[in-house]
Formats: sequence, structure tokens, C-alpha cells
Amino acid sequence: MNIILSIILLIILPYIGLWKLFEKAGRPGWEGVVPLYNIYMMIKLSGRPMWWFVMILIPGLNFLVMIGITVDFVKSYGKFRLIDHIAAVALPFIFLPKWGFDKDTKYIGQSASPEFREKFKVALKKTAAREWADAIIFAVIAATLIRTLFIEAYVIPSASMESSLLIGDYLFVSKVNYGARLPMTPVAFPFAHHTMPLINTKAYWDGIELPYYRLPGLSEVKKGDVVVFNYPMDADSPLYRPVDKRENYIKRCQGTPGDTLSVVNAQVFINSKAAPTPPHGEMGYLVKSDGSEINPQLINELHLEDISPRSNTDFITNTTVASANALKGYSNIKSVTPDIAPKEAEGDIYPSKYPKYKITPNFPTFNWNVDNYGPIIVPKKGWTVKLDSLTFPVYGRAIEIYEGNKVEVVGKDILINGKKADTYTFKLNYYFMMGDNRHNSEDSRFWGFVPEDHIVGKALFIWMSIDDNASFLNKIRWGRLFNIIH
Repeated sequence: MNIILSIILLIILPYIGLWKLFEKAGRPGWEGVVPLYNIYMMIKLSGRPMWWFVMILIPGLNFLVMIGITVDFVKSYGKFRLIDHIAAVALPFIFLPKWGFDKDTKYIGQSASPEFREKFKVALKKTAAREWADAIIFAVIAATLIRTLFIEAYVIPSASMESSLLIGDYLFVSKVNYGARLPMTPVAFPFAHHTMPLINTKAYWDGIELPYYRLPGLSEVKKGDVVVFNYPMDADSPLYRPVDKRENYIKRCQGTPGDTLSVVNAQVFINSKAAPTPPHGEMGYLVKSDGSEINPQLINELHLEDISPRSNTDFITNTTVASANALKGYSNIKSVTPDIAPKEAEGDIYPSKYPKYKITPNFPTFNWNVDNYGPIIVPKKGWTVKLDSLTFPVYGRAIEIYEGNKVEVVGKDILINGKKADTYTFKLNYYFMMGDNRHNSEDSRFWGFVPEDHIVGKALFIWMSIDDNASFLNKIRWGRLFNIIH
């Protein structure tokens, strides 16, 4: 339902508007709904040179170019005011259909042509300073509104979500689904997240920090959603970043507030029920062969990653279930089995990895690892947990760092804001996030829960995918374009 609503807002309504506006210009309406071709026609109807279309294919630059194309396009329908331009870029699902069905809105010519500028020079007349001021103000306001309230582009930087999402996939992340989070660090350089390019200094001033507030959304975060969020560990030394300036991570939500989560032999269980395993997710497999070399073409076709030899005949590789099953069918492969860490084999993970909140001498040993983890209860707003040597190591970080309390351990006593505490009631909801590439993902198994104020948005679909390891002509993964993220 959420994906359907997002598609209606972000695609269908703007396309309805383009259909009607194209018809006003004497073009078939269907030209307004064909991806990429509709942009080509918008450039043509506006009178811009066709090399503008080439710039649409360049990641980063295409966002600014698309703003310019949209402005030129609506100018061709007599929309000359700055407020009209902001409306067309920031709220296309409202204003493009509105103008498309408005009888008084008509196509009046190619706005970028000399003839148009001469004919409408009174309406278009501005000083050079006004032109620059309008352009800068418009670009900053429109882009900021879009990125803050509606949708933002994101690129996959690591292999933690493979093969569901690949390095080089460019996504659109919806702020509407979970409700847009208003800026908490309002004094910041536009278009930079936390670090200024080239000079590598902070792109924000943390002298003013606003309280967390989120606008109403279409839904809550659900189990199975692919979510972009701020990396909680950036709160620590040496970065000490504010919440909304922490690094962006992307994982799949496995546990929601109040859930009891466990991992048993690599299978996630939620409230004692097996959770669906992402069909394109990867994990490690032990492959036993007859010693002959694996064909490099087969490695690429089956997407065998991080191959690590164990012996002359055995190796470990990360891949999908489908690829592992396919690998079993080759004559030189003797067996392919999941490489699962045994129970009681302690790993360097949460909470053992962070013993700050241990209570001596009764600090328990958490014999957990990536394949056998928990059970652990995901904190829920209003939930009261009893604090003792078993629970405090698990929840102490959330109580102190994410909920802003002063926490101390004095002997066997827990002090919260200077007072002895045996229980604690949570103020925020939390989530447990995991990567689909289960053996190559730094996620909640390593650093704990994600607070609700760290949630950025829901990943919707892939709008571009670039393979940096491919040849120039094959860099774009055309088959991944406009794939909806499940």
C-alpha cells in the first residue's frame, strides 16, 4: 500500500499533468509518460539544445539540469513567477495536474528561444542581478524542500545489501512514507551532508540543535522495509555528530519496537516465528571442489563474491541461495553448504563489543555471533525494562546516548541522572536493522538498535545503476533501472 501511494504521488500524478500539458502543446499525451523520452520532449518544447539530454545521464549534475528543464518547460506555459517555478519542482504532483486541467493555461512557445524572449520581454525582463538572485534562491529553496520533505537521491556505497542492492545503484528514498523529519541542525551548507567537499571541514554548525520532530507519514517502519537511517555510532568520539548529520546507512528492518528477535543458525526469528529471508540476499558458503580452477565467467555469472581459499580444494564465497544451488550442478563441485558459525562461538558483536555498561562481578557472557544471536527485545516507546547485570549491557547505550541521560555504574548500582534506578521507561521507539548480505554487513548485530529519530526514509526504486568495474559501453546496468525495491 505504501509503495502504491508513493508511486501515485511521485509518478502517476505528475505524469497525468505532463500528459495534459503535452496535449496543450499539440503533442500526443503518451509522450509525457514515457521515462526519459518525456524529458527529451520537454527539452524540445522548451527550445533548449538537445545536448541538455546528455547531461541528464550524468549522476549529480542531472538533478540540477532537471530543475532547469522543468523551469523552462513551465515558462513555456506562461508560468514566469519564481513561486510557480518552485511549485513545479517541489510539488509537481499538485501543480502539473492543476495546470494541465486549467483552461487558462496554454502552451505559448519555446521559452528558451530568442523569439519567445523578445515576445514576452516585458514579463521576463529582469536585471542581471535579479536573474542570478532568482536562480540561486530558487535552486536552494526547491532542492532543499524536495530533499527535506519529499524525496532524496542515495547511492549504494558498500556490499552490505547485495545482491538485493548493488554497489553503484542510485536510489530514490522517500521522506513521505515515514513522515519527513524536520532538520535538527538547521545551520548547514546546502547540498552537503556532514562534510564540505575538497576542504573536508564540517558542513554544519552545531551551535543550534532543534528537538526531534517528524511530520505525519503514510505508515510506520515495517519489518522487511529497506530503510535509510543515520549511523548511530557517529554519536561517539571522535566525530560527535548531531543526529541528522550522521552518516547515511541502508539496511533492511528486521525488528520493530517491542519485537523479540533472535538469529538461530542464520535464520532470523521474530517473536518465535521464522522471518522471510530476502530472496536476493547473500551469505557465506563453503564450496568443496575437485581442485580444478573455477571458470572466471562462472564467477561473474553466479555473482560469487569475496572468494577466500580454505585449502587446495575448498573455498568460502558470498552468494545467493539461487547461485549456491546452481553451483552444485557443476561436475567439478562436490558440495556447497552454508558457512554458519556454531552456537556458543562468541563473536566481536553487540553488546559484548561495548562493555562500558557491564556491572561487575556479575557481568554475563553473551556467546552470540552473526549466525546465532539473541534473543533480544527491541525497545518500544513506553516500555519499562528492569535494569540488572543482564539487561543493562544491552540497553545502557540507548538510555545514555540516544535518550540523553547521564548514566553511571557504581559497584552494583545503576545511576541515571544521579539517582539509583532499577527500571527505565523508554522515550523513543527503536529498530533492529540487518544487511541482506548477512556475512558481509556491519549492522545492528554489531552496534545495536537504531532510534526512531535516526530514520531518514524508505528506499523506493533504482533510477540509475553504474558498474565501475565494467567497460565504458557496459557501465550502465540497464536492467536495473526503475526497479522497485522490495
